[in-house]
Amino acid sequence: MTQTHTGVRGDSGPAVAELVAGRVLDVPDFPKPGIVFKDLMPLFADGAVFREVVDGIVAHHGRESFDVVAGIEARGFVVAAAIAYATGVGVVPVRKAGKLPRATHSASYALEYGEATLEVHQDAFTAGHRVLVVDDVLATGGTAGATLDLVERAGGTVSGFTVLMELAFLGGRQRLAPRPVHALLTV
Repeated sequence: MTQTHTGVRGDSGPAVAELVAGRVLDVPDFPKPGIVFKDLMPLFADGAVFREVVDGIVAHHGRESFDVVAGIEARGFVVAAAIAYATGVGVVPVRKAGKLPRATHSASYALEYGEATLEVHQDAFTAGHRVLVVDDVLATGGTAGATLDLVERAGGTVSGFTVLMELAFLGGRQRLAPRPVHALLTV
């Protein structure tokens, strides 16, 4: 399954970028015609590579730089839970609207192929909680921007934002500026 990708790049260097690139499958016309979905399930299924990716994220941010990890629905949950477990901190899900049982903060935003609303419990963070936010893919920045705003509205302080893959041609990093973005693979 592993392929060599010349010229791969990412914020943690070419070796980590290559790990991610070698385990991404392109799925054309999903979730709708004209969209090429970047499927990271092969990365999650490869235990050794997944561990290396999680360790790389922790090393980039430093174990002491965050108190909790927030994962964006749904694949961000996988990464967030692994980072939380590896560092001994808690994990907070940022969910699609209507999925959380208690009072929430919500934010609506535009996707590259539609609109959506995310929610987080109002009591998800205590004042000053340093929150590492993680997701699988950064595209236009709508989902990430809404999540970073939700974390702050709920009382957290964003200490970092990491994605496994950034689709640079969609300009998400620029839309999130001046907030820093850490992407393991940028395509």
